[in-house]
Amino acid sequence: MLKGDWTMMRQAVVTLGLVVVPLVAGAQRKEMPVTHNARGTFTVKIAPLTPAPAEGLGRFAIDKEIHGDLEATTKGEMFSGGDPKAGMAGYVAIELVTGTLAGKHGSFALQHFATMDQNGPKMNVIVVPGSGTGELKGIAGTFTITIAGGQHSYELEYTLPE
Repeated sequence: MLKGDWTMMRQAVVTLGLVVVPLVAGAQRKEMPVTHNARGTFTVKIAPLTPAPAEGLGRFAIDKEIHGDLEATTKGEMFSGGDPKAGMAGYVAIELVTGTLAGKHGSFALQHFATMDQNGPKMNVIVVPGSGTGELKGIAGTFTITIAGGQHSYELEYTLPE
């Protein structure tokens, strides 16, 4: 290759690099979804279901009425183990939430994982990935439950695709 050919090739690579780099950088830039907060109260009915899965485990139906920024009802099941009277127990649950959130109608599932021991209660409740339907398709988030003075309240921190 002649010296002039190298110069032209280098200019072509630099020019292509200037065109390709912004395209690649733009393709990698994703807008972060906006996080929303919903708050309100709920009532819950928990009833034993039979048969229990095994000795020492409990199985329960969960029915909630949720009010506030989320207006919904839920149906679900919970499995528990341990000795709640001694303050040492845990539960897992799945419930389907159906209603309206910020004017959008649909449903989504919540997954619960909770324990209590000498250090106190620990609870994690998340929106099950891929469970959103209707206008709530693609919802993601966490559902925080607070119990104070016998009243149940919630905060749902969530994102929805635009």
